[in-house]
Amino acid sequence: MLAGKNIILGVCGSIACYKSAYLTRLLIKAGANVKVIMTKDATSFITPLTLSTLSKNPVFSEYSNPTTGEWNNHVDIALWADYILIAPASANTLAKFANGLCDNILTAVYLSAKCPVYLAPAMDLDMWKHPSTQANIQRLLSFGNEIIKPAYGELASGLVGDGRMAEPEEIIEFLSNLSLTDLPLKGKKALVTAGPTYEAIDPVRFIGNHSSGKMGFAIAEELRYLGADVTLVSGPTSLKVKSRDIKRIDIVSAEDMLTQVESFFDKSDITVMSAAVADYKPKVVAENKIKKDESEFKIDLIKTTDILSSLGKKKKDGQLLIGFALETNNEEENALKKLEKKNLDFIVLNSLNDKGAGFQSDTNKITIIDQHLNKESYSLKSKEEVAKDICAKIVSIIK
Repeated sequence: MLAGKNIILGVCGSIACYKSAYLTRLLIKAGANVKVIMTKDATSFITPLTLSTLSKNPVFSEYSNPTTGEWNNHVDIALWADYILIAPASANTLAKFANGLCDNILTAVYLSAKCPVYLAPAMDLDMWKHPSTQANIQRLLSFGNEIIKPAYGELASGLVGDGRMAEPEEIIEFLSNLSLTDLPLKGKKALVTAGPTYEAIDPVRFIGNHSSGKMGFAIAEELRYLGADVTLVSGPTSLKVKSRDIKRIDIVSAEDMLTQVESFFDKSDITVMSAAVADYKPKVVAENKIKKDESEFKIDLIKTTDILSSLGKKKKDGQLLIGFALETNNEEENALKKLEKKNLDFIVLNSLNDKGAGFQSDTNKITIIDQHLNKESYSLKSKEEVAKDICAKIVSIIK
């Protein structure tokens, strides 16, 4: 659920800084965009180079670059963030945050922040229990900050008690659970199909199409971003899912896709059939490679099962079924026929006559027509932005 989130990781002076490296790695692995801000004391425990390499971004530790004099704009940095996470948060920095002190770039970014702030304290037992620290914690909570409570265990001083920074995995779980709160599709199960199908002619040849799968993958990612539990059934493609939480099932033929889709459909609240499934397949598949002996070659074709139509007949109340219509002529007329015939809640129409739309492209231009014949056309956009438009329509219906 952290995929695509912009996260500032603040690192304060503490022996727990070594955990920040692993935490950065986990945030990146979860798909987040990470920028690290270090206090001067933090650089004594871990190098900025380490965190810069892991985050794939420059590390900020001064108001300006000492070499070039370039200003690190703390306001822009703060506005960039979806979340600010301070881990480890030292007693010193907690005190500065609580009292509005601003003597380094981290405190300046904190005071400029408009996003949620999460603090993972790390300090010795007696420092954590001291009334001043606890008073600062209460003050920070009153500001709306969240505290990721320190754990009980052996501390750097040799004492045993509360004060250990939460483990990186626990912090990731904490943030992921928070990001699920109030998402519009939380608790919903979504099924998405993407890409082409390949229908075998012989062991080396097939009938296929030019679908890249980009539209379906973008829809799956957006549905997951909105909180849905997503299963993606994909035909052959080189694309990879960004979110680890998406369950991906790879198939080859229309028959494979039918089998997988039918196994998940009954439990799906939302089904988006964006795959370009072959309408026909060879009647007979040759066991061996067909030799190039004749000047003409004919293949008898038979219809594949119309998966979308099959699902439309099985659809129950409360289930949402969305189809796509890629047309070259009589676009709207053909889309309306498909909408009604296949019992869809809405259909996404795009035309190969529109420049920048259709297969392989990174962009698309669509019109959404729902079962009440409400029609909304959109301008040419990236497929990620188109996915947002489609999912916004889903949310408006499912509410």
